[in-house]
Amino acid sequence: MVQATLHPSPGLAQWRERAGSTLPVLGDVLDVCGQLPLNQAECADVLDLLGMLGCDAQTQAAALWFEVARADPALWAQREAALPAELQRLVAGQLAAERVWALHAQHGGDHGAEGLRRLLLAIIRDLRVVFILLARQLARMRAAGSLPETERQELARLTQDIHAPLANRLGIWQLKWELEDLSFRYLQPDTYKRIARLLDERRVDREEFIRESLTVLHNALEAAGIKADLAGRPKHIYSIWKKMQRKSLEFSDLYDIRAVRVLVDSVADCYGALGVVHTLWPHLPGEFDDYIARPKGNDYRSLHTAVVGPRGKTLEVQIRTHEMHRINELGVAAHWRYKEGGSADSEFEAKIAWMRRLLEPRPDSEGDLAAELQTELLEDRVYVLTPKGEVVDLPHGATVLDFAYHVHTEVGHRCRGAKVNGRIVPLTFQPSSGDRVEVLTGKVAEPSRDWLSTHHGYLHTSRAKEKVRTWFRRIAHDANLAAGRAIFEKEIKRLALPAADIGKLPAHFHLKTHDELLVALALGEVAPGQIARVLQEAAAPAPAITQSAAPTTSRQTLRDHSALSIEGVGNLLTTLARCCQPLPGDPVRGFVTRGRGVSVHRADCPSLMRLAKRDPDRVIEVEWGKAAARAYEVDIELHGYDRKGLQKDVTSLISNASAHIIASSSRVFTQSGEVEMRFTLRVRDFEQLSSLLARLVALPNVVDARRVSGG
Repeated sequence: MVQATLHPSPGLAQWRERAGSTLPVLGDVLDVCGQLPLNQAECADVLDLLGMLGCDAQTQAAALWFEVARADPALWAQREAALPAELQRLVAGQLAAERVWALHAQHGGDHGAEGLRRLLLAIIRDLRVVFILLARQLARMRAAGSLPETERQELARLTQDIHAPLANRLGIWQLKWELEDLSFRYLQPDTYKRIARLLDERRVDREEFIRESLTVLHNALEAAGIKADLAGRPKHIYSIWKKMQRKSLEFSDLYDIRAVRVLVDSVADCYGALGVVHTLWPHLPGEFDDYIARPKGNDYRSLHTAVVGPRGKTLEVQIRTHEMHRINELGVAAHWRYKEGGSADSEFEAKIAWMRRLLEPRPDSEGDLAAELQTELLEDRVYVLTPKGEVVDLPHGATVLDFAYHVHTEVGHRCRGAKVNGRIVPLTFQPSSGDRVEVLTGKVAEPSRDWLSTHHGYLHTSRAKEKVRTWFRRIAHDANLAAGRAIFEKEIKRLALPAADIGKLPAHFHLKTHDELLVALALGEVAPGQIARVLQEAAAPAPAITQSAAPTTSRQTLRDHSALSIEGVGNLLTTLARCCQPLPGDPVRGFVTRGRGVSVHRADCPSLMRLAKRDPDRVIEVEWGKAAARAYEVDIELHGYDRKGLQKDVTSLISNASAHIIASSSRVFTQSGEVEMRFTLRVRDFEQLSSLLARLVALPNVVDARRVSGG
């Protein structure tokens, strides 16, 4: 029997032929293995599995050199020094893992969590060791049928405790399911055979049903113009048993024994195919999971839904892109690229850093070792459906009003409301991926100027805001002028600000006349809070803003270099962009110019967005620093009609706006039902106060909210 192992198995011989002179690092060790008493069929299986995972020849060679080291330590000691340092490190990682297996065997599997932790610490230096360990364990499990019962049980328990959870944690589905099924087969043979028999008994009927479902679905997707590859999805015995245990179900009660998989070209097609599936067959409530918008901790991404398919039978449908499928099958291995002597790009480095964090031991690892981690690879888009099932992609934070303008400018102008999944929602509602959005329109185009206000949160995208501005630009100049004047006067009155220096305002915003400023105010190009702050700065000193010594004005603070904090950068020249004139409190971002330091823009500045599109790498994070974070005390007064919960709503809104209540009083006029509330607040600046007063007036039963002037 030993003599037989001296001759290469056909599999390993084929590997030696394939290696030839093109892969000397692998050819050398293949020659050595041919002369040693190794299980060469198992070695060939390991090489095949590593090849399937996309590992390089050096990783495959390291797997074989480890077998050499174990079979003939003297030969390994003789050859080790001549091998590249990287190969030596890969073999050392496998030898370290052997000590973990010994620890596991010593404690009979009772210290699985500790064993896994030590394993991860041993292999963290090079992630390729993980792939070798998993591939070798699967090859051993495949050949375990010929082992003595005790040895087979011990190998299966090690696989169940360490290797299968590790493969799951890394998302390597191709290895995970087989490791789980084989360990389950050897540890619980009777249960395994019973489920296998039940699957086999219904196979013919199930395959016929799957073929019928695939035909119907293929025709529907083709009619919708969605190119897709469809197939029945294999259900593995261990996962069936696990679900039966978790949900206390009998085999006959499982709906996802019948399952299909849909592979498409893009994320948009995923949600489009989902719309087709839900249009074709009624879906089961509570049986939909969006792992694209919210991937699993091991980066698994797919849409899962369950429907009542042909003949009234339940059917599970999984939808994903071809790239997602590749990553789901290979997990971390799909991201791994070995670059000899080359530097990896930033995206690749970020993924490697994520993998390392995934492998790091944590204090809670004593619990479920296969627990899913909170992913950091988040989508920056949301994909929503129109009533007809068409897919619209929007940036995160977009509202249903943004959606309306994305569909068509006229739809946005006539938008009066929206439904999400059949439920009426406010125009500020932010839909999630997979939501079906229906826009409710009126007959006449009547955009509101409030839609342009960042305080109200109606619009998130610059594209939609520009469409609203364009609509208002087209109406009569006099109407814009009147609207701007009304906004200006209302803001001045609300904040009790002096208007003596309004003649200087246009120049501050790089406009020529006061009328131009009023039109810009009406079009939302200048915010009321910006005007309020400039007037506040011009008041020297500003009466009744503070009850103690007057603080340094915001304009002085603004010119202080410490007023801006730039991420990852020390003392760097900063200038305020003339196009949008950001002021303390505005959300801002920076753009690295050539020779003029960092130009600071408002985050929603159209000029910045054009620059970012052209040179995204030069956009950096900027925020107002401590020098701009002044505190002002101010008195406000609120009038309205009393109702249950009014005071609670008012105080909650103030708190949510990050303003601090220093003192408050209220009075109810019983005969008229009117109420008057007064608050002394501490606010950051007049931009914050302006936003707060606007929100207070929007509360039900509130008629007016304004600042109380001093004197």
